[in-house]
Amino acid sequence: MRTMTIIRTAITTMGMRMSTELVRLLQLASPTLPVGAFSYSQGLEAAVEAGLVRDRASAERWIRDLLDLPLARMEAPILARLIAAWRSGDCAAVERWNEEFLASRETRELRAETVQMGYSLSTLLAQLGDAAPLEAIDEPSFPAAYAFAVARWKIEPQAAVVAYLWAWLENQVMAALKAVPLGQTDGQRILLALGERVAEVAREAGSLEDDALGAIAPGLAMLCACHETQYSRLFRS
Repeated sequence: MRTMTIIRTAITTMGMRMSTELVRLLQLASPTLPVGAFSYSQGLEAAVEAGLVRDRASAERWIRDLLDLPLARMEAPILARLIAAWRSGDCAAVERWNEEFLASRETRELRAETVQMGYSLSTLLAQLGDAAPLEAIDEPSFPAAYAFAVARWKIEPQAAVVAYLWAWLENQVMAALKAVPLGQTDGQRILLALGERVAEVAREAGSLEDDALGAIAPGLAMLCACHETQYSRLFRS
């Protein structure tokens, strides 16, 4: 009887811990998180202006390409490394990967976006009483701030990467709904089509070797540069 009581207690405790982690993860990935992600399109609005994205099929292709190239080959692997660095207390590694990510931003617009979102999340965490180590980083990127929250809130790393990618995907779809424009059902079809790829990218993020990292997406860089001076736009530059 005592053994069964111990087992039930352990199972209940584990379930409560997992539930708390899930709630924290949902909070971190929620569109209501006040970091300003909704105000950016990451080149998609410029792609619409150029006629490259004009319907659901072309919007899905554009988003998939970004997921498979800069996200899968650079952003997600660096996020995984930042989470590991924060969890182990390796501040030197945090600074290194944060600088690496900032250097990979190919335009002023892309760099400004991650710095602004990183600042906003750092400020929020400080207001929640949870961001003292982040103050040691001069210019935390959004992945660095997000990874800090993941480590501090004891969220499972791969689940955190999945949530990060899903939040990015959802934001891109919302941008497409406004800029193309598309209907709500089209947006859900894109999310359904690319959802499995999100999980695959998250699984691959931790296994990619350092020398294999690279965000080669010249089309995105050129369109983001064009967006910086685009006359009429919905999204922030």
